[in-house]
Amino acid sequence: MEPVTLTTDRLVLRTVGPHDTQAVYDAAQDPDIQRWTTVPSPYLPEHADGFTEQLVPDGWAQGSMFTFGVFLADGELAGILGLTMRSLGVAEVGFWAAKEHRGRGYVTEATLTACRWIFTEVGVDRVEWRAEVGNHASRAVAERAGFTIEGTLRSAINNKGVRRDCWVGSLLPSDLGLPSTAPYLPARS
Repeated sequence: MEPVTLTTDRLVLRTVGPHDTQAVYDAAQDPDIQRWTTVPSPYLPEHADGFTEQLVPDGWAQGSMFTFGVFLADGELAGILGLTMRSLGVAEVGFWAAKEHRGRGYVTEATLTACRWIFTEVGVDRVEWRAEVGNHASRAVAERAGFTIEGTLRSAINNKGVRRDCWVGSLLPSDLGLPSTAPYLPARS
């Protein structure tokens, strides 16, 4: 699939490339990004190079991972958001915000925009969110974006060689007033 660009009133979501490597590297020096995400730590220039020059374009080309840089109108990188295909009709969202842009709703806005896109253009029927238990900032974004928190999974994340428990939540097309590609029959209590 060719990369797409999505826009909101405040943001441009577009693929990142070699011209964004320095901005990705600089943002990923934040200890919170290294602590709560699976980016390498320490985060070296070659990690940023591999991300922008290989991982991101390969994901789009293979239709396996759709990564967007979250940019402000002036072109400044505010964060990264990725939608990774996990199984038929299911994607997982992951994101981080640059330290200086946290608390402004940019990642929530980007998450909703990207989820609408993947539901309508890719045919996904469920987007999952996972974060290590204790990552309250990520959970707040997921909840503000309308994800239903479904519980805690034991030993479900491997972060830098350590198994950790994680929260899991989901967003369905119907949560955004969109149709699904397949019928959904919820369980009866």
